[in-house]
Amino acid sequence: MQTSLFLWSFLTVLGFQFPEATIFRCNNGKIMLKSDATLEVIEAQSNKLRGAIDFSTNSFAWTVDIRSFEGFNNQLQREHFNENYMESDKYPKASFTGKIIEEVNLQTDGVYSVRAKGKISVHGVEQERIIKSQVVVAGKRIQVRSTFTVPLSEHNITIPRIVYQKIAEEISVTIEADLKPEG
Repeated sequence: MQTSLFLWSFLTVLGFQFPEATIFRCNNGKIMLKSDATLEVIEAQSNKLRGAIDFSTNSFAWTVDIRSFEGFNNQLQREHFNENYMESDKYPKASFTGKIIEEVNLQTDGVYSVRAKGKISVHGVEQERIIKSQVVVAGKRIQVRSTFTVPLSEHNITIPRIVYQKIAEEISVTIEADLKPEG
């Protein structure tokens, strides 16, 4: 341990340039859900989106605990969301993992439109998707913004006939995350 610390200090003093961080992490990203149905609009959000992007491989992984969503129009909606639709005890997390299709140069500040291809897992069902996102590089910070839809039927989430006009068949999902270099 002391040898490694000494070597690291010695190389730093000599001006040796270490490669820039390629892994960026986020532990408190925001994810918002919106159901815009005929008779009712339901919105919920979580500030517990966790993720990482490794720009050396263009790979990423995002996850959120389903029970962390708050908001809704009332407490009963939140209970139904967790118990009847998302079955949060059985499927506690949603995730999206895969690769960024475009190359993003972290050395250059700027705004980039990228496509992320991977598997989105909701309600225990994985679907391959390509999701467009905006990536903003500013110094040593990365911001990711994206809006996309998730069709409930693709993830085996059924809407009872009695509330069919109160819950949309496709849920709008918006993600806002600020990532920092690992380490």
